[in-house]
Amino acid sequence: METGEERPGLAATLRALNVALGRPASLWVKESSARNLRHRDFLAPRAALGAAFAGGRVPSDVVAAVTALGGPGVLAVRGCRQTAAGLEVQLRRCEAFRRLLGPPPGPGPAPLPGPQAAVVLLHCPALRCPGDLTPRRLRPVLLADHLAQLLRAQGVSTFQVPAVTDKRSREVLQQLRVEWPSGSTPSPETLSALKQSLSQCPYATPCERGSGVASPPEDIIYNVHLRSFVEQQGLEGYDPNLGVLLVTEEKLQSLAELQQAVLQGMVSGDPLVLPAGSCCSVVHVVSCEEEFQQQQMDLLWRILDPGASLPLFQKHLVCGPVKVTNPLSPIRASHAWTEVIDILTVAAIRFEMLSTAHRSQVGHSISTKGTKSGAFVMYNCARLATLFDTYQRAVERGTYPPLPPASELNFSCLREEGEWLLLFSYLLPFPEVLQQAAQLPPPRKGLRITANTEAVCKFLIQLSMDFSSYYNRVHILGEPFPHLFDQMFARLQLLGAVRDMFHNALATLHLPPLSQI
Repeated sequence: METGEERPGLAATLRALNVALGRPASLWVKESSARNLRHRDFLAPRAALGAAFAGGRVPSDVVAAVTALGGPGVLAVRGCRQTAAGLEVQLRRCEAFRRLLGPPPGPGPAPLPGPQAAVVLLHCPALRCPGDLTPRRLRPVLLADHLAQLLRAQGVSTFQVPAVTDKRSREVLQQLRVEWPSGSTPSPETLSALKQSLSQCPYATPCERGSGVASPPEDIIYNVHLRSFVEQQGLEGYDPNLGVLLVTEEKLQSLAELQQAVLQGMVSGDPLVLPAGSCCSVVHVVSCEEEFQQQQMDLLWRILDPGASLPLFQKHLVCGPVKVTNPLSPIRASHAWTEVIDILTVAAIRFEMLSTAHRSQVGHSISTKGTKSGAFVMYNCARLATLFDTYQRAVERGTYPPLPPASELNFSCLREEGEWLLLFSYLLPFPEVLQQAAQLPPPRKGLRITANTEAVCKFLIQLSMDFSSYYNRVHILGEPFPHLFDQMFARLQLLGAVRDMFHNALATLHLPPLSQI
């Protein structure tokens, strides 16, 4: 790759294709099936062309503009033709292999800042509940842990609360490779400031202690009228059944931990420094059973600290239910969870929880069978590790020469359809998969947000299926004849990039390659 040549990207190529058509809206579809990729890579469907051009016929100068496509960050076009399906584009595949698998480009321009908040605080109230980590409580924790990794990979400062103080919960999270802070408690000053705000709050009334039967329990200190606040502020998305919140010392302690995490940055021992003009997003990752209680705490925080000193907004990421087939015998952290972890591996549990959209129901039974399990993904990661270990041992014995530099490889040898599928459907879009999975919507009305955190697990599952099909069909390490080395080297370079992609994707799940487990 020439010095300074930019790595091609899917988004940049699609933008260039749209510009070449002269239409503001995207008309192009990226092909993904092996059958269609045999003769085209992008398609502008016939129906879309009919709405954009008179009679659906694309002018010859437009076809010529698409054919001449190229430039920094854009995959070059080999040919463009109009067929019964629409306008079909095929790329210069050898050049695409060279640009994606060759030497890395020089430093490019710094990425433009996106709409993300400068800091994201992930709050998982399930970790405050006493007792064992049941599947219902564990799912939000795994989701928040994965989302934290995705956000950090995109350069977003991310912190997690609450601190995990329960010993058994810490052990289970460690077994599942969940990195979560422990050992921090809110300062007396933060708690005192919240109590002072509560005593001056127009929506709060102190609980009167007396001898009557209607006296409140000893731990309730104030009644806060949430509904009045919601109506006066014109807030949307809250449960209509929210009324009066009975504020206890425990609730204030929880709120103080959140307040301190934002204001003082005592999460994970790292300072939380907000650049001028930035804001902090607080994302409450909760199960559907916890949503009502967290809405109460959300409103209490808004009432006691309206955010005049710190730009702050709260959103709720709600997980769907976990179906338990035998409710009389729920999974417990100290017994069955340990057995499940030992037998089916951490990967199986994480994929079961995270490969389903967070708002959909999942089952608690963990499967290691079939091609859609975490075990299948880890198996294919191990196959790649074995391949390169076998090759390295053969190099040490003198059977094969070492892999030459990428600039000396002949990528025209990569002609098998599975090779283009791995590059075009996985290596090319992978950076954008990570980016989209970490994307949180900007502040807007309403409480709930959605995240595409399941995208990484689904990506790995589909990648494993297509890689397995290719690996079963193609013999990578052939006979040690010099005339076969060019093809073997090009394939090893491709699969080395696939291996690195596996590792990078698994890192967002806190999963090391199988050979390291």
